Formats: sequence, C-alpha cells, structure tokens
Amino acid sequence: MAAQLEVAVVGAGYWGPNLARNFRASEDWKLAAICDLDLERAQRVADGVGGAPVTRDLGEILDDPAIDAVAIATPARTHHPIVLAALESGKHVIVEKPLADTRARGIEMVDRARRNGLVLMADHTYCYTPAVLKIKELVQEGALGEILFVDSVRINLGLIQPDVDVFWDLAPHDLSIMDFVLPEGLDAASVSAHGSDPLHTGRACIGYLAMPLTGGGIAHVHVNWLSPTKIRQMVIGGTKRTLVWDDLNPQQRLSVYDRGVDLALHSKGTADSHAANVSYRLGDTWAPALPEREALAGVAGEFAAAIRERRSPRTSGESGLRVLAVLEAAQASLRNHGSPQPVESGVVAEAVTA
Repeated sequence: MAAQLEVAVVGAGYWGPNLARNFRASEDWKLAAICDLDLERAQRVADGVGGAPVTRDLGEILDDPAIDAVAIATPARTHHPIVLAALESGKHVIVEKPLADTRARGIEMVDRARRNGLVLMADHTYCYTPAVLKIKELVQEGALGEILFVDSVRINLGLIQPDVDVFWDLAPHDLSIMDFVLPEGLDAASVSAHGSDPLHTGRACIGYLAMPLTGGGIAHVHVNWLSPTKIRQMVIGGTKRTLVWDDLNPQQRLSVYDRGVDLALHSKGTADSHAANVSYRLGDTWAPALPEREALAGVAGEFAAAIRERRSPRTSGESGLRVLAVLEAAQASLRNHGSPQPVESGVVAEAVTA
C-alpha cells in the first residue's frame, strides 16, 4: 500500500469531529493535526479520536511540508480566505458545504486549485451514502426512464443559524444530490424561491424552491427549521418508475414503484390529434438491498484517490459552484418576491494537472 497522506482538520465545531474521526480510521490518511481558535475544543476532539497534535495557528499547519491536505469545517464566510491560503501553500483541500458564501468567491477558489494543480473537493457527504449511490445507478441505467420531477423535503426543528438562512443551511444537501444523480446534473436555467421569517430572525426560516429541469421536468425543494417533525425524503418520478428515498427509515431507505401515468396519443385521424388516453400503471414495489457504511469513510477515500490519481473528485469544486449558482438565484428570487431568476452557468474548467 502507498504511504499514507497527511491531513489536518481545520475547525473543531459541529462537523470537524466527524471528519477527524473518519480520517483517523482511514488507511489512506494520517491525521496530522486539528486546528481551532478554541484550543480546548480542539484538544477534546483530538482526545476523542485517539490523539492528534492541536494548534490554534493555521499558519503552522500551512507551513508544515509534511501535511498534504487540509479539511475545512468552518463557517461558510471563512472558506474563501482559508481555502486560498491552503492552495497557495500547496495543500489539497476538502471543504464542507456550501463551498463558499458567494459564487464569485467559489469560482476564485476553483480556479486557483486548477492553476496550482491541486484537488479542491466539496464535502457533499450525501453523495457517498449507499442510498444515493444506488439512486445514481438506477437513474443511469434507465430504470426510472426520463425524469419528470424531483420533490425533496428536508425539515426539522433545527438550529437557526446566525449567518445563513434556511436555504443556505439545508438546501445544499438536496441540490448536491440532484447534481450527482440526475443525467444532466443540476442543470436549471432559472429558480423561483419563496421564504418566510415568522420569528423575525432577519432571515428565512422556511423556504420553497422550484426549478424547471432539462427535458421539461421540474424540481422542488422544501426546507424548514421550524417543523416539530423531522423528514428527510426525496421522490424522483420518471416515465417508467418512481423512486422514494426516506433517509430516516433504516429498514427501507429506498422504494421503487412501478406505478405511474401512461399517455397514449390518439391517431392523427381523430378529431383532436393532440388528445391523449390516460391510463394508470399499478405494478410492483421493490426495495433495493443497501450496504450499511458511513458516508464520510467514502468521502475520505475519494479525496485520497483523487489526489493520488491526479483527477477531479466525484464531488469537485465545480459541483460546489453549481450548487452556489442555484442558491444565489434563489436569493435573487426572494428579493424579487418569488419571480423566476436566471441561474449563472459559466464556470472554470475542471482539471488537476501533473
């Protein structure tokens, strides 16, 4: 086996401990350090994963030639300066969602990684779950047919974030999944968004986002911090079958329904050549078998493989930019009372050079 790569985790708050634990458990990685402004918090995380050096000095991490990569788990507003500093220091970077707090800053990060020949990976963790990997497989093999709609619900009684609204907090999960599994990726020309702030927090706590998809389909995302019940569900309807993913049902996360509506056009000789016969298909329902494994283990493995193979990772910085483009269009729609807003599509080319 090739020598382990060395990684430092920057940020020991909510997500950093999960990254540290999975890097420590991975055969591909040596956990070289944990960095946080709160040194006691960093030490608690280090102790919880079996020990690692801790520091509050990011410069110490970036100046260490033995460290190959950094994993950034800090607030979105801090991603841009930390990522650029790491890339300038020759470090590969993985950064938690969202990639940045603006698309313009995300583009600069992706471009810098490309020019420096380094891997920049978005930690779109759900894309490494067995369920989402199976969804992608079913879509790619045509089991669902042409995609007609995606309906996603992500609601809970959650923490109201101090710096982002509910769209930026929760919707990146659903958007990154769509980008990963849909044949054309997150290819939406426009976005309509409606939000509500019933608690007067200064930001939307409840949100609804709709996007027309390539080929005439539509995607809808419902996010909510105020629901007393927790729901993590996505329905993907196709011309052949419909898939339901219930992430909170470990006994049956995926269900595939051979049920739907079939349309048969009348012959041209009829009075109305555009009329259609509607029939309802009521077939079997089946549940694909899924392995049980932690998604972040797959994230750590893919990050190492992309570095060693000098290629773009499965969830690259480009995929992070596509999510940011939709989020910014949603913000513009909110400011314009829900009117559809265009999604910027121009991105830098993906490349990791030798």
